[in-house]
Amino acid sequence: MEKNKEVKVVEEINANKNRKRKQVFPFGNYRNYYGYRIDEGLDEDPRLKVLKKEWFQGKRCLDIGCNSGLITIQIAKKFHCRSILGIDIDSSRIEDAYWHLRKFVKMEQAEKKCAKASKLDVAEKADDSENGVIASSIKEEVNSRECVPPEERDLSDIVSFRQENFVHSRHTPEKYYDTITCLSVSKWIHLNWGDDGLINSFANIWKLLRPGGTFVLEPQPWKSYEKNRRVSETTAINYSNIMFHPDQFQEILLDKIGFRRVEDISSGCLSGSKTGFDRPIFAFHK
Repeated sequence: MEKNKEVKVVEEINANKNRKRKQVFPFGNYRNYYGYRIDEGLDEDPRLKVLKKEWFQGKRCLDIGCNSGLITIQIAKKFHCRSILGIDIDSSRIEDAYWHLRKFVKMEQAEKKCAKASKLDVAEKADDSENGVIASSIKEEVNSRECVPPEERDLSDIVSFRQENFVHSRHTPEKYYDTITCLSVSKWIHLNWGDDGLINSFANIWKLLRPGGTFVLEPQPWKSYEKNRRVSETTAINYSNIMFHPDQFQEILLDKIGFRRVEDISSGCLSGSKTGFDRPIFAFHK
């Protein structure tokens, strides 16, 4: 019975092969993903509003399915991570991510240069007045970079990217993270590697987290699976065999994987996300 179902699905896919179709991205590795997800005129991804600073500040972080790296970089910039690694299955998206990182670093360096010049200008003016002590203090602050706090480090020292298939990666036990994010990626793991691939990924995330660590998950709804089930033969077959739906993820992560508690951190606060992208976001604590 199951075999007949799979054959029928494959035949349906093959019947569409000769139709003129737009390029498909079977792993959700879209180009310009953030362009159609976020409303124009916004400076940052709306999801940043619901993330808590204490999960990232001074912490080692991992972003699974980073795409072109924009939210990875914005997390590092806003919350001052100790380090954050973004991984994605598509090497082209990793190239895009490094392009964005270089752009952010140039902008940041220009801002720092202007701020330094402004402080030195104040110091020079103070030299000619009775505020010589203040001037000396300002110069010392500007020129001393021996002990750089996290918020003053260059983004290139904090953010890195790597092409990697998280499902098939060997996760060594000596690599631990304080926070792991998986934002709008679980559907693509699920469709391409089925229930087993998803459960194994959840288990590996738990293993990679330090005790007390946080896993931030933004799962796509089941209707989103239906929309994308035919992007490849693999996804079509896996879709028909999926047993666990997104509304069961909380139970799986708490009862089967071992997370202690969960909180819904979105609560309808994602203004600025385009229609269809105002999804719930959960924080699971180990």
